[in-house]
Amino acid sequence: MKSLTLLHRSIAGSGRVGIRTRSMFTIPLLLFGLCLTAPAIRVVSAQDVALLQVDVKLVATGYRVSKMIGANVLNSTAEKIGTVSDFIIGQDKVLFAILEVGGFLHLGSHLVAIPYSSLTINADGSKIVLAGGSSAELKSLPEFKYKN
Repeated sequence: MKSLTLLHRSIAGSGRVGIRTRSMFTIPLLLFGLCLTAPAIRVVSAQDVALLQVDVKLVATGYRVSKMIGANVLNSTAEKIGTVSDFIIGQDKVLFAILEVGGFLHLGSHLVAIPYSSLTINADGSKIVLAGGSSAELKSLPEFKYKN
């Protein structure tokens, strides 16, 4: 406790702390901080993580979301009915495509959510089709709004 008082006086008196005084408290404080975090580390490391081995070559043949955003969505007659704006993974792990529909040059348009499984995508990902969909039907869907 005497050292702490001397440290306080040295800070108040001169406005600075000597190297000896600072290093005397730095190491014990670091060790104390490590002791506080050690139980949390043990709890996290105690959990079992199940890793699955995947065929990375097969995964690489999938569609990249970053390449799909901004892509046109067509109907069965090759008419543009929307644009891919985003993808949302529901809490139940169901994937939804967020489409921008209506409007012109992003003015007057709104977003709608459709199940990703309702889209048909060609092998190279360059063509996205919502079979049986129309621009009017998509515009009549409830508007999607982000929660946060």
